[in-house]
Amino acid sequence: MAELSSNWKELQARLKAEEGTQPQRKRKATDETNPHQKRVKTSKPPDHTASPASQARQRKHSPKRAMGGVHSSKMESGPRHGPSPSLALWAEDNDISTEALAEAYELGAQRDNSMMMASAKDKVNHGLSEGVEIGKYVAMDCEMVGVGPGGHESSLARVSLVDFNGRQVYDSYVKQKERVTDWRTAVSGISQKEMRFARSFDEVQRAVFSIVKDRILVGHDIKHDLEALKLSHPPRDIRDTARYHGFKRYGHGRKPALRTLAREILAVEIQEGPHSSIEDARVTMLLFRKHKPGFDVDHANRYAPKPAPNNHKASSRKPKKSKSRNT
Repeated sequence: MAELSSNWKELQARLKAEEGTQPQRKRKATDETNPHQKRVKTSKPPDHTASPASQARQRKHSPKRAMGGVHSSKMESGPRHGPSPSLALWAEDNDISTEALAEAYELGAQRDNSMMMASAKDKVNHGLSEGVEIGKYVAMDCEMVGVGPGGHESSLARVSLVDFNGRQVYDSYVKQKERVTDWRTAVSGISQKEMRFARSFDEVQRAVFSIVKDRILVGHDIKHDLEALKLSHPPRDIRDTARYHGFKRYGHGRKPALRTLAREILAVEIQEGPHSSIEDARVTMLLFRKHKPGFDVDHANRYAPKPAPNNHKASSRKPKKSKSRNT
């Protein structure tokens, strides 16, 4: 695996230091760590009419009260989530991305499904979103319509991109240059009325290129989306959930479907009706985030620099002397 960067190591050290400085909270006097343990009953007051020996036996066998039982404070429920303001400022000063902070606090592994709720804020055909600081990673998905005889040839009709945190970065319908022979509305969710507000192919292509350039592009069988956009992207900067070895078993010998991966890995149902390219891009990013360490290992194994061959082997043979002929 590729060695962690110095910034990442320093971030981990900061997190451990923060955890170590958290003050310990008091527990209740009752043993809350063992809910099955019975509460200790208060002993009866000593009988002063009894003999001194009997009173001594009562004091000996009476249970002791726990210290601070009356004034014990209630424990806070649940651990603290998210970076402190000081750590966030430090990360910003040291050029550590929000993606790295999210990974460090494990915001992606257990609570990623909450990203699906971001769909309430999606703005269809909005173009480039304002105020979204795009990080290192973007996920993309496209919807197609059919052109040509029988509508078997695919033509780009919608493009959506989301960032590492699932926020909408870009969404646009695409005007068609050819006559559409099959809108595929049941699958694409697109009909002729959406084309009234669509942007030209050239405008969409330029916008998408400016977003994905010099970034890690996440997608599901992303090759087809890039072909529809007539764009290329460096293979070393692509993370494809349809080709990740850890997901192969869900495909039963074929490329696994995004819907299957969402159901089996994320426990969410998608594509039950017309597809949404924003939703599909968000699910793709969720899958990548959940298995990012495995993707990183695959990438390191595939693109790790190979050692240079050793061409300076010592020769045991002595060079032959050329024979000169006397004339």
